[in-house]
Amino acid sequence: MIGSLLVGLLVAIIAAAITNRGENMGCVGKILLGLAGAWVGQFLFGDWGPHIADTAIVPSVLGAVILLAIFWKRGS
Repeated sequence: MIGSLLVGLLVAIIAAAITNRGENMGCVGKILLGLAGAWVGQFLFGDWGPHIADTAIVPSVLGAVILLAIFWKRGS
């Protein structure tokens, strides 16, 4: 459980660095973004690449980038 939360945070931090969005989300918001991004990414792109705590990192980051690009404005 704690491992999944940390992976969600890691995924969201990587996605925010790639897109330059979501700087002011806070820790809980980033964890939720990372978990939702992991779900979306693994649903769309499958379960490939390196795994941490049973979460495929590459598809998870791609899913989080998609969510940030759709739902988050720059600078907000």
